[in-house]
Amino acid sequence: MSSDGVNSTRRKFLTAATSAVGVAGVVGVAVPFVGSWNPSAKAKAAGAPVKFDFSKLEPGQMTVVEWRGQPVYVVNRTDTQLAALPGLDAQLKDPNSENAAQQPLYITGVERSIKPHILVIVGLCTHLGCAPKFVPEVGVANLGGASWVGGFFVPAMVPSSIYPVGFMQACRPRPTC
Repeated sequence: MSSDGVNSTRRKFLTAATSAVGVAGVVGVAVPFVGSWNPSAKAKAAGAPVKFDFSKLEPGQMTVVEWRGQPVYVVNRTDTQLAALPGLDAQLKDPNSENAAQQPLYITGVERSIKPHILVIVGLCTHLGCAPKFVPEVGVANLGGASWVGGFFVPAMVPSSIYPVGFMQACRPRPTC
């Protein structure tokens, strides 16, 4: 084949135009593909931190905040409830928080919280997944009488599901392997 009748300018233009269209096509496919790697708005909202104003919580009051579709109980414990905590050590599997794999390192002491009066827990029973009821009154007759210091209980599991404010000892967590 000879080079007679070949327009080299036209050939260079067609090569450049074809390359440009190819690059535009690759970019047009790559941008949505790479964008699909980002989490969706729903996923971002599910893992987002929850904002809560603790100053509005009165002593002895509990409120429920939703986090990742689960209820989170926020309780402002009273001085009476805090004073009762050391007497409950016999009911706890790990009263001194020695098993570091079970909770964050900053959860130490009898209060098991950063601020002693503030208790923040996921409000689900680890056994059946039900939501414990909050009964802050002390000495409730059908929940143990004088030994009841206020706390949470699961009605479906009474009498074994009574736990004082700050500890959920009766509805024990599932064993870990």
